[in-house]
Amino acid sequence: MKLLDLKYNTIFFLFLIGITSCIVPKDIKQPEEIVTLSTKVISSNLVKTYVGWWVYGEGQHIFKDEQTLEEYDLIFPNENMVELVELYISVCEMEYFPMECQMTGFLSGNILSVQAFEILYIQGCGE
Repeated sequence: MKLLDLKYNTIFFLFLIGITSCIVPKDIKQPEEIVTLSTKVISSNLVKTYVGWWVYGEGQHIFKDEQTLEEYDLIFPNENMVELVELYISVCEMEYFPMECQMTGFLSGNILSVQAFEILYIQGCGE
């Protein structure tokens, strides 16, 4: 009989240890990890006007800035993209033909979000 009591006491003891090890106190705070980031400005919400060349080809709109000669991917959040491609093709008559434009929008990394644009000149046309 003592052997049976020892067996039950051992199982009960292991059960208690198992239950108490699963309880996690809510008051324990993890030490915070401090992560330093670069101070370089990644995005600018300032609306600016850029003059340069808009090039469209194979579904990608690119803008090359006239002053810095940097290239930016273009997004047109307020435009119907199908109509925009049709406009580009109707004006330039083919893909990858640079069209001089004035783009008004803001930069976010290497993406220029265009709020408004104006076509200034079509490269290569004698008109």
